Amino acid sequence: MQLRRSFALTAFAVALTAGLSSCGFDAATDRVYTPATGVNSSGDDVKVSGAVVVSTEPGSGTLIASLSNSSEGEETALTEVTGDFEPVELEPIAIQPGELVNLAEPAADIKITGDFEAGNWVELTFGFDNGESIVLEAPVVENANYYADLDGAAPPEEPAEESAESDEAAH
Repeated sequence: MQLRRSFALTAFAVALTAGLSSCGFDAATDRVYTPATGVNSSGDDVKVSGAVVVSTEPGSGTLIASLSNSSEGEETALTEVTGDFEPVELEPIAIQPGELVNLAEPAADIKITGDFEAGNWVELTFGFDNGESIVLEAPVVENANYYADLDGAAPPEEPAEESAESDEAAH
C-alpha cells in the first residue's frame, strides 16, 4: 500500500512540475534569433541579412548588408535604397539565383546622409527590379572594431588617459 502511495505522489509531483518548467509552447529555442548587430528581413525571393549603417561622423554613413536571391532561375537587382535621408543614387546591383551579394566585399559604397548618428536606427526600404520591396530598421554603428574601415578610414583611437596616480607620481 505504501508503495502505491509513494508512486502516486511521485507521479503527481512530476506532472505538477512539468507545467512549471521552461519548456513548452513558444520556447525561446523555437524562435528565430540572430546574435548579431545587423538586422534581417525577407521578401518572397530576396533576403536582406546583417543590415547596418556604418558611420564615422554624425549625418553620414555607409550601408552594409548581404543580399540573397532564392528564386530558381530569375536574376534580380537592387535598384534603390530609400528612407528618411537624402536620396541614394546607385547602379543596379545584380543578384544571381541562389547567390549572395555582400555589399561590403567588394564595397558597393552606398553612402547615406541624413539626421542620424551612431546609436540611432534608420528606416531603410530596399527596392528590387522584380517589384519586391523590403522595409527594415537598421542600427547605425561606429566605424570601429568589427566595422572598422567600412565607412572610409576609421578615426584613430584616442590615447588612454593617464590615471591620477601617475600624475601625482610625476610631480
